[in-house]
Amino acid sequence: MSTIAVFCGCIIFVVLLVMLLAGVPIAVALAVSSIAAILPILDTGAAVLTGAQRIFSGISVFSLLAIPFFILAGNLMNKGGIAIRLINFAKLFTGSIPGALAHTNVVANMLFGAISGSGTAAASAMGSIIGPIEEEEGYDRDFSAAVNIATAPTGLLIPPSNVMITFSLVSGGTSVAALFMAGYIPGILWGLACMIVIFFIAKKRGYRSTAKYTMSERVKVFFQAIPCLLMIIIVIGGIISGIFTATEGSVVAVVYSLVLSVFFYKSIKPSELPKIFMDSAEMTGIIIFLIGVSSIMSWVMAFTGIPTAVSQAMLGISDNRYVILLIINVLLLIIGTFMDMTPACLIFTPIFLPICQALGMNTIHFGIMMIFNLCIGTITPPVGTTLFVGVKVGQTKIENVIKTLLVFFAAIFVVLMLVSYIPALSLWLPGLMGYV
Repeated sequence: MSTIAVFCGCIIFVVLLVMLLAGVPIAVALAVSSIAAILPILDTGAAVLTGAQRIFSGISVFSLLAIPFFILAGNLMNKGGIAIRLINFAKLFTGSIPGALAHTNVVANMLFGAISGSGTAAASAMGSIIGPIEEEEGYDRDFSAAVNIATAPTGLLIPPSNVMITFSLVSGGTSVAALFMAGYIPGILWGLACMIVIFFIAKKRGYRSTAKYTMSERVKVFFQAIPCLLMIIIVIGGIISGIFTATEGSVVAVVYSLVLSVFFYKSIKPSELPKIFMDSAEMTGIIIFLIGVSSIMSWVMAFTGIPTAVSQAMLGISDNRYVILLIINVLLLIIGTFMDMTPACLIFTPIFLPICQALGMNTIHFGIMMIFNLCIGTITPPVGTTLFVGVKVGQTKIENVIKTLLVFFAAIFVVLMLVSYIPALSLWLPGLMGYV
């Protein structure tokens, strides 16, 4: 490992850690720690100028336009009255099996997360609606909250997903459409694993639903949900079939969700649109700035040879593919507990991707494995935003929910290992579409 790489790596790590502990916004901490690492190599003026150039080049990418549009589409759909329609639609499939309402929560989270692209939004919308219904039927409040929290991140794997677009950029242009296709099976397996846990717990506790739909009610619920589900088909189908790019698909998603929410369901008033636009712009600004400043760190790492040095060090521990993948998974799980998905993806993709490529791992496979790990981080303390939202809407306490969540964590971890060690789970669908 080169002396320069070790020296610069230590500067980045120490400065970044100190600033994060001090409560400095992560985007600012990324920029300062990166520039501090190259000050011993370049003079101050050159270091600052290089940083500014990297920010500009990092955000001057056409594919990044998809992020603000998907954020806006998600916000429109979140407030567009689709949650209850998706819950009713999910009930059609859960029937009277043990824990039917909890299974409904899982299916609805998967559908809603796929439409909104936000695990936090799914946890908030579904938990606030289905939680009281579960309580009326005798479900334990902590169990209901745990189910909602454990399955909310599935929408980050099932496309469209902004973090997949971010990974596509930082990994050097991996196909967004291929990543979208690759996320389906792992996301569905996550949901199914949680449903298996729910079945056994619900059977033991006697959670059964007595509500039944008549045929006319089933038809009504089905047709009410069709407009929501069509968004997934139109947007993802258009991207996969090549009718339009991911960026163009994001615009289609905005137009469709706007028409659906304002004119069809009439659940959003025109007077509410300015606030939705402002919220979307604020979130976009945060993410785009993060991407810009992370470009500085990516350049510093490449300039000083940090990824190569880390790769050589890890491969020096073992040349066994399974051991290295286990180490990377453990590190990503730890990283996910204290860092949000987007900055973690931006910082650690350039470090771990070369290692996995040296092992012969496909970039798409690595991307899904990484995103899966970081999704788990959204439901683990101390920075698990989805966990906190789920606990709040579930009207319970974290310490109570964690006890039940541990069983779900075990099931999700099993799926993570399957996704990590069986490439076909991520690559089969992209392969069918000719991306692999």
